[in-house]
Amino acid sequence: MKNYTITVNGVAYDVTVEETAGGAAPAAPRKAAPKAAPKAAPAPAAAPAAGGAGKYKVEAGAAGKIFKIEKKVGDAVKKGDAVVIVEAMKMEIPLVAPADGTVASIDCNVGDAVEAGQVVATVN
Repeated sequence: MKNYTITVNGVAYDVTVEETAGGAAPAAPRKAAPKAAPKAAPAPAAAPAAGGAGKYKVEAGAAGKIFKIEKKVGDAVKKGDAVVIVEAMKMEIPLVAPADGTVASIDCNVGDAVEAGQVVATVN
């Protein structure tokens, strides 16, 4: 048997792994006291403009960080125009306008971490 400590989201778990004939079979994890206090999230640089004001949502397709904001509130966009660029796995991924219209809100800041499906902007 081997013992491991695995940390997930700042919480440490002690895990015992037992080797069997078919390979390794993990035992149920026991929650242990966190090894170190998780760091506090940094304060946002500026509040996003008018959150969620638009009819169409521009959503992150993958988790990553906001690399660049291409448009600002009030800019006209065509379907497929890049509104925000996310950096994920060392790639720059444009998040595009789902329809022709005007940018109604930018709901993120450069450097923000985003999850897949998170709304980063809206378009009317």
